[in-house]
Amino acid sequence: MASARHNRTRKRGRRRFGLLFKVLCAAALVAAATLGATVFFQVETIAVVGNSRYTSEEVIAASGVEIGDNLFQMNKNQISQNILQQLPYIGEVTPKRSLPSTITFQVTEIQAAAKVEVYTAPSSEEDVQASEEDSSGEAGGETMPVQADEAWLISVSGKLLEEAPENSAALSITGLTVLVPQAGTMLAVPQNQQYRLSALKELLSALEEQGQLDLVSSIDLTHSTWVGMRYRDRFNARLPLGEDMAHSLAVLSAAVENTIQTRGEQASGTMDLTQEEYDAVFTPAQNG
Repeated sequence: MASARHNRTRKRGRRRFGLLFKVLCAAALVAAATLGATVFFQVETIAVVGNSRYTSEEVIAASGVEIGDNLFQMNKNQISQNILQQLPYIGEVTPKRSLPSTITFQVTEIQAAAKVEVYTAPSSEEDVQASEEDSSGEAGGETMPVQADEAWLISVSGKLLEEAPENSAALSITGLTVLVPQAGTMLAVPQNQQYRLSALKELLSALEEQGQLDLVSSIDLTHSTWVGMRYRDRFNARLPLGEDMAHSLAVLSAAVENTIQTRGEQASGTMDLTQEEYDAVFTPAQNG
């Protein structure tokens, strides 16, 4: 009996020692891996690909990455955000590690799609906004956000790029009040203009996808049920709010092409897509 108990005790001791040995081995492996990554995978080369507006030095400085940093301890998401915010004309950033010691920033630059003009809402619209804020408890004497006093260039996605130069020929947008403007941030507007901003982004995206951005010279968002647009410098278009902008743009394009074919290259006037009975209603200009 005593011998059996002694054998069981020895077996339990061996199992405990074996488990402890495995834990110590695992800890040693983790420590070795961490030490190896820290010592052997330090940044020696930083490369930038896809840049033209900004120099490689500007991109690297904005990233915050320096020679000697560890490849596996850096936060790639934070690095991308640093670059996107400090260099507004960069739309996408992909940091790529190349062992043992290189990091490459693949960047995609963007262009200005439009400029948002300085806009002060009419008194009636301001009253609506104030009423909405009072009812939600967001006003009540608090300081109102700073509004832009200069026109701003924006990307298709609504990213603020820079104050528009005086000679800018970018597509002009009216009807949005730019709040707290800062290059590298997204366009912000009052709450009661959010539906306009959503419609604008959808329209700009559709224009870009259909290759028609250069056919539009202005967009008017001051109306409550439709978006005004100067199209091909000869047509004043009305697109219904709350409907698929890509579809409306396709209908407009087809209607304009048909009008030009039937009335000639000099045809001009208003193309109204807000009528329920018809896809598009054309009203010729008085001299068209």
